[in-house]
Amino acid sequence: MTDTPELPQADDRSIVERAKAILLKPANEWPRIAASTETPGDLITRYAVPLAAIGPLATFVHGQVFGYGALGFSWKPGLVAGLGSAVATYVLGLVGVIVLALIADWLAPKFSGVSNRTAAFKLVVYGSTAAWLAGAAQLLPGLGLLGLAGLYSLYLYYLGATPVMKVPQDKAAGYTAVTIACAVVLYLVIGGVSGAFLTMMGSTTAITAPDSGKVSGALSIPGVGKVDLDKVQHAADQLEAQSKGEVKAVAPDALKDLLPASIGPFQRTGVESGAVGGLGSNATGTYETGDKRFTLRITDMSAVGALAGLGAAMGVSQSKEDADGYERTGVVNGQMQSEKWNNADHSGSFGRAIANRFMVEAEGDADSIDQLKAAVATIDAGKLAGLAGQ
Repeated sequence: MTDTPELPQADDRSIVERAKAILLKPANEWPRIAASTETPGDLITRYAVPLAAIGPLATFVHGQVFGYGALGFSWKPGLVAGLGSAVATYVLGLVGVIVLALIADWLAPKFSGVSNRTAAFKLVVYGSTAAWLAGAAQLLPGLGLLGLAGLYSLYLYYLGATPVMKVPQDKAAGYTAVTIACAVVLYLVIGGVSGAFLTMMGSTTAITAPDSGKVSGALSIPGVGKVDLDKVQHAADQLEAQSKGEVKAVAPDALKDLLPASIGPFQRTGVESGAVGGLGSNATGTYETGDKRFTLRITDMSAVGALAGLGAAMGVSQSKEDADGYERTGVVNGQMQSEKWNNADHSGSFGRAIANRFMVEAEGDADSIDQLKAAVATIDAGKLAGLAGQ
């Protein structure tokens, strides 16, 4: 007998219901997962296999439909190379899940937990849900920033350490931090192996990898920082509310109408727009003056926009600066924002989320980052947010 509450022996819910449960009410879901009779094989084939495919599939579609490029240069990977990249990323990602589960199992006793191979697979597989769903951000141009929303998986790992691996609550943060550190190393190794494989394939595509259920207060995770759980809960509630209704992407022409004919000395010289079914849409304007050129892109993230709210709630941030320039990502006024600048060639990018639904980004040549910020500011945030209700 165990002290785990009696729960159904088998989980016959759909994968969508289980994913929503672990994302929206993890405090309730982890004990249920801990008591389930799922085997490692069940976890991999019935849960990890379909969800782990989201990122590679989104990246493949992005490459075939939109291609890659900046500053006037663009290219699309060949069908075979793109497919090879997606398959390699997918297979190696699943291998990574298995290895990380073995590591989590090995680490548990070192933090006064219990070594249990099946439990470790439960922790890693279900804990990776947010990271896998964040892979959808690769589908449309300009959404790479939202990949940071996958950091919510750190919180899921932390919350599952005690009910699943029996790690004492006061040691759960340390266990989570060390497990994630191992995951980072594993990610780098997989990236190196897959990179070598894809080079042989002739591809240049890079692989970059309480009872009520409510939470509140703040959580400090070593190596991650402080997480405002009230904001996380708010984002989860917002995601749940959004999932109950049909979210339709704004028509590309409506986004295109928001692009100005000129921005300061820059004149618009071209416009492109497109959509991927009901999953999202975008419109991009090209602006030039003299030898300088930049693009201004408006993207409707549709249902994927919930990731922006989740990323903002997690307070994700990263910063890098050297003599050549800087890169910064963070949360400003409750919305995710990123900027990058290269001092040598006077080029960069600036983007920000609007209403946790749209992303507006300017990228290219400019006298300073302020010109790119001014370009983004030309898009009326009120009008853009208003399109979501049409």
